[in-house]
Amino acid sequence: MAHDPKNTMLEADSPRFLAFKDYKTIFLAVLGGALEVYDFVIFVFLSAAIADVFFPPSVPQWLRLLQSLAIFAVGYLARPVGGLFLAHYSDSTGRKGMFNFTVLFMALPCLMIAVLPGFDTVGYAAPALLLFARLVQGAALGGEVPNAWVFVAEHVPPERRGYALGLLQAGLTVGYMLAALTTAVLTSVYSPEDLRAWAWRIPFLLGGVFGFIAVWLRRWLRETPVFLELQRRREIEKMPVSSVIRKHRRSAIPSVLLTAILASAVIMMVVVTPIALQKFHGLDASTTFRLSCVAILCLNLGCVVAGRISDWLGAWRTVGLYSILLALAIVVLCASFDESRAYLFVSYMLACLLCGIVGAVPAVIVQLFPSNMKVTGISLTYNLTYSICSSVLPLFMLGLLNSTQWGMNALAVVIGALGVLTVVVFRNIRSYS
Repeated sequence: MAHDPKNTMLEADSPRFLAFKDYKTIFLAVLGGALEVYDFVIFVFLSAAIADVFFPPSVPQWLRLLQSLAIFAVGYLARPVGGLFLAHYSDSTGRKGMFNFTVLFMALPCLMIAVLPGFDTVGYAAPALLLFARLVQGAALGGEVPNAWVFVAEHVPPERRGYALGLLQAGLTVGYMLAALTTAVLTSVYSPEDLRAWAWRIPFLLGGVFGFIAVWLRRWLRETPVFLELQRRREIEKMPVSSVIRKHRRSAIPSVLLTAILASAVIMMVVVTPIALQKFHGLDASTTFRLSCVAILCLNLGCVVAGRISDWLGAWRTVGLYSILLALAIVVLCASFDESRAYLFVSYMLACLLCGIVGAVPAVIVQLFPSNMKVTGISLTYNLTYSICSSVLPLFMLGLLNSTQWGMNALAVVIGALGVLTVVVFRNIRSYS
């Protein structure tokens, strides 16, 4: 159906601030989402220990590590398929049920990894079971983010949607920091021998337990008013994937482009820049880690600020503005690699604040598809694009950095230009509440 129901009560009387119930919805969405990100990325921080446990000791250590990272990457490949499957049921049976299911879907394999026997006990069944757990986790993460965006967007007043989604994005990035901090504590408390023998299982055990707590807390959430209205009007789409492909291919284009910008910004700031700081500025790993934690906090703040600005300036204009500012900030950051540590610190924090574009992008994407196929449309474009970017961009950017410290500039300029071009071409595309 082309009709998109609107919550007329919210449109008629929009409050200046979010209500307590809105903050509760955002908090419960953030709680589960941050834990899912934590559960997913903690694997890569502990990949060396996992490689020693799950792969044959006769294999060279570097090859074991490569195999472990390959299993991590496979989780990204499962995101589009799992996300699309879960999105179908979110659009056809309800947001709330799938919102609870994605957390459970992540918590179970996390606990499974915590208790899996190693190669010395069950042989090649060990890496096979590990691969299965990662596939399930990837599928769960693919369903979490699009559903979270839509769930929050359909609960809060439209005039406060950008701010709410900015808060949600900020909370999701906390998962990266939780994983990094947990790893730092483990490596400082336990010896390398203990870490490889058994201590690496602790983060997965904690992640699984807290995941079940998140499932229990999310039972207090209510179905979105928009979906209830769709049910009342009998406008539920039975085959949302088919409808997105047949009727909304043009809306998929800006969603793909904006997701590429979002993914590239996160990868540049969270993954590539810490490596560049060590390579070109000579920072040690400990200093880089502390700096990265502060940078993630700035990214969190930037998401909230950008989301708030999008409510005031408009989501499309905010994305265009931030595309230009982020590109300029990354150019300044690259120039600071040869400057003092204080100058480097300031430029990195500024770039992370402007990386808050990842908090403004969802406010645009949630308007591109009708409510009866909104989760499916977002999932189809977001997960596929994010998976490709996450697989290709880090290797490509690290290859550039091996040649020159200005390698990030080229991509930053491309991303900035892509953001502006997307806004110019698609800003007048039909939007849905």
